[in-house]
Amino acid sequence: MSTGSPADAARTDLVRRLREGMATSVLSFPLTSFHDDGSLDPDGYRAYVADRLAARPGALFPACGTGEFFSLDEDEYRQVVTIAVEETAGRVPVVAGTGYGWAQALRFARIAEDAGADALLVMPHYLTAAPQEGLVAQLERIAAGTRLPLIAYQRGQVAYTADSLRRIARVPGVIGLKDGHSDLDRLQRLVLAAPEDFLFFNGAATAEVQARAYAAVGVPAYSSAVHAFAPEIANAFLAALQEGDSGTADKLLRDFYVPLVELRDRVPGYAVSLVKAAARLRGCPVGPVRAPLTEPSPADLAALKTLLTAGLDLVGAAL
Repeated sequence: MSTGSPADAARTDLVRRLREGMATSVLSFPLTSFHDDGSLDPDGYRAYVADRLAARPGALFPACGTGEFFSLDEDEYRQVVTIAVEETAGRVPVVAGTGYGWAQALRFARIAEDAGADALLVMPHYLTAAPQEGLVAQLERIAAGTRLPLIAYQRGQVAYTADSLRRIARVPGVIGLKDGHSDLDRLQRLVLAAPEDFLFFNGAATAEVQARAYAAVGVPAYSSAVHAFAPEIANAFLAALQEGDSGTADKLLRDFYVPLVELRDRVPGYAVSLVKAAARLRGCPVGPVRAPLTEPSPADLAALKTLLTAGLDLVGAAL
C-alpha cells in the first residue's frame, strides 16, 4: 500500500491500527438501542457503547448487521455513528456500516464521513443476485465517492472469486474483507490471492465456533456477537485460543457456544434478537428489536437465560 499521498498514509495507518486491534482482541459490533415504542434511544446507546469500550475491543463497528443498520433511517444512522465516534474518542477505529445500492451506500458513507468514522463496512447490496463484474463495480463506485477506506462484506448473495478479490484489492481505498459464508475452500483461495497488507476477518454469525478453522486458512481475527452481551465470555475464549488452552476453549464451545448456535438457529433473525435479549438480561439499555425481527418466545428466552448464566459461571462472572 503506497504512502505517496496523505490519503494513502491515512489508510496505511488505519490498516496498522486495525491489524493491531485484531491481533489482540475481538471486533465489537454494538447493538442499537431503541425505546419500547421502537424509537431510537440515544442516551441508552451512548451508555451501552461506553460499556462495550470498557471491555477493550479491537475496533468498533456501529450500525452494522447486529446494530440493525437495515432498520435505521439516515438521521438515526447519523446519531448512532456520531455517538460511537464521540464515545470512542480515537481509542479504537470506528468502522460504520453502509449498504443497499451504491447510490444509497454513498449517502450513508457521506454521513459517516461527517460523523468522523474511520472506515466503512460495505454490507451486501439489496435483494438481487449479481455477477462478479457487478460486485466489483459496486465497490468501485462506492470507493470513488468516499474518502473513507472500505471493508467488503461477503455473505448472502455476495461471494467473491479469487480473481474478483484481486481486482477489488487494487481499488484505492478497499482495505479488507469480512467473510460470512464460512466456505473455507473459497476463503483459502481468497487469502492466497490477496496482497500481503489486505485484511481478513471471520464474520460468521457465532464466529467463535469456527475460529480455529478460520485461523487454519490464515484468518485468525473475528467479530464476536457474544461481546455484545457477555464480553467476559468472549474475552476468555479469545485468551484460551491465543494461549493454546484447548481445554478451556473446548469447554466454552461445548457448554456455551454450540448450545447458543442451536438456540439461534431455531428462528430466522435470532442472530440479532437473541443477542439483544441477552444484553437486556445483563441490564444493558438496548431495548427491543425492530420489525421484521421478532423477540424470542418465552420458552426460548428462558433457555437463553439458563445458558447465559451457565456461560458466565464458566468464566467466573455472574448475570
